[in-house]
Parts: sequence; structure tokens; C-alpha cells
Amino acid sequence: MFSESANKIFQDVISKYHVINTVDQLFANKYDKDSNLLEHLLYRKCWIDTVQWHYEDIIRDPQIDPVAALKLKRQIDASNQDRTDMVEYIDSYFLEKYKDVTSKTNATINTESPAWGIDRLSILALKVYHMNEEATREDASDSHRQACQKKLEVLLEQRVDLSTAIDTLLDDISKGDKYMKVYKQMKMYNDDELNPVLRSQK
Repeated sequence: MFSESANKIFQDVISKYHVINTVDQLFANKYDKDSNLLEHLLYRKCWIDTVQWHYEDIIRDPQIDPVAALKLKRQIDASNQDRTDMVEYIDSYFLEKYKDVTSKTNATINTESPAWGIDRLSILALKVYHMNEEATREDASDSHRQACQKKLEVLLEQRVDLSTAIDTLLDDISKGDKYMKVYKQMKMYNDDELNPVLRSQK
């Protein structure tokens, strides 16, 4: 199943990141783009999510220097754009894979594309990893660990449900029961023609 492979890649990425555990570490994709395109995209996607997860931790430091915070905000903005781009690359992969499938006359479109479901699965892998850390943190109180363990169990159940839903969607697309479209995000705030603040400075 696709989701089983994806979840393993996400867990691998997150474990790899935490060996050094810094947002400034170099990234190296273990999958070759030409021979393992989907795995390459999934690995890169989860790395972006993992770095951004830690960006979001850092920027919430109440003692952060304002200049450093502004720099980090711009890094988060760039990361968000990278994340969106990767989602579109993954959807383009599936569009190409299923391009010869003829949709049935009663085929329906899904509420989200496969890659946006995969996006949520990647972020869910991060939630599972960090909630497990909290559930097993030795310097935390028993009540904290117990509360986090309950949350972890919900997250694990959610991962099973989301994985099943993604696998079902891909199977439905492959059989023509569902069809997919990709709507570009067309974010306006990064575009110096569409953001009035940026446009006024040209």
C-alpha cells in the first residue's frame, strides 16, 4: 500500500533530522530523482515540514530578538511556499501516473487531492513523533505523560484512518471511480504584482 511506504519514509526523515536536531543542518535526499521520483518527493516534502515544525517552535520563544524573529518569519514564509510547491509536484506525479485512466460517467471528485492528504499525513508523522517524546519524557510529571499518551493514541488512530483514506482515494482514481484536478494555490502575498504592499514599492 502507498501509505505504508509513505509513513516509513516520513518516520525515516524525522529520525534523520533529529540526529543533529537543528534547522540549519544540510539536507541530502537519499532517493534519486530519476529512479525514485515519488520517494524523492516524499522525502523532500517531509524534510520541509520537519524544519518548519522547528521554525515554529523557535519563533514562539518570548525572548527572541526582534531582528532574528523577522528573519525567521521570512524563512517560514519561504518554507510555506516550498511546502505548497512540493504538494503540487506530488499531485503532478499522480496526474501523470493516472493520465490514461478513463473516468467512469458517475465518477466524482474528492474534497482534496491526493497530495494534500499526503501533506496532512507528513505533518501527522511529526505530531506522533513529538507527542511520543512528551509521553515518555522522564523529567515530566506522571499526569503530563499520561495525558500525552492519550493524545498519542488518538494521533495513531488518526494516522490509520488517514492512511486508509489516501489508499482508498488512489485506488478509486486508478479504477476511474474518482478523478482528480490540481488547483494551483495562487498565493497572493508572495507576488509583487498581487500584494499591494509589494506592488507599491516597485
